[in-house]
Amino acid sequence: MAAAGGGGGSRSCFVLGASGETGRALLRELLAQRAFARVTLIGRRRLSLGGAEEAVVRGPGPGLAAEQAVVDFERLGEHAAAFQGHDVGFCCLGTTRAKAGADGFVRVDRDYVAQAAELARAGGCKHFILQSSRGANAQSGFLYLRVKGEVENLVQAVGFDHCTILRPAVLLCKRQESRPMEWIVQQFLGAVARLFPTAYSVPVETVAKAMVACALQPGEGKVKVLENRAVHELGKAVPQQGA
Repeated sequence: MAAAGGGGGSRSCFVLGASGETGRALLRELLAQRAFARVTLIGRRRLSLGGAEEAVVRGPGPGLAAEQAVVDFERLGEHAAAFQGHDVGFCCLGTTRAKAGADGFVRVDRDYVAQAAELARAGGCKHFILQSSRGANAQSGFLYLRVKGEVENLVQAVGFDHCTILRPAVLLCKRQESRPMEWIVQQFLGAVARLFPTAYSVPVETVAKAMVACALQPGEGKVKVLENRAVHELGKAVPQQGA
């Protein structure tokens, strides 16, 4: 594999959850930065990439291959090959209780992620980067925060050389799916963010940039947890492509 323009050398990565808002922003950032020679999207269905992503995937420009691996998350152990040979794993996988029910939410956000992490480690992955949530706590009385805390603990226990956990606050984005109440909250937080940019929210593009920065410069130590302010600072520090 040829060297990537963003300093990725011959390294390979996979992305879980590329169909979500952060996942799509991450894919755009990975492809724009050419941080890895090979990017594999692992999901339950093939994605129809938008114009920007499709243009970068198809070229022109050497040194980048993008692949899609379709897996059955209920039988993830049968898809170990999809996790073989990657240096870095990015995980933005998640759903909501409203969409999947309480049991479905736990299965996706905790069980699928934990099993994927185990397969990735067995396949040679050295660095796992997990999008979690502000307030994640395995002892929380709130299901969402408890599950996020539990999956953080499970992923750390897998034993990667490096494990980076990002805990963004409310994600600011233009969702493909309609969530009226979330839209109202985002409008309010978008206004608040102009006064207090790192307090209550963060754009998905900033999270994506921070995730790529973590992969390119993992730093010392096995586990690193980035709270919302640190995600902002790291994401804003990433230079624009070509700068």
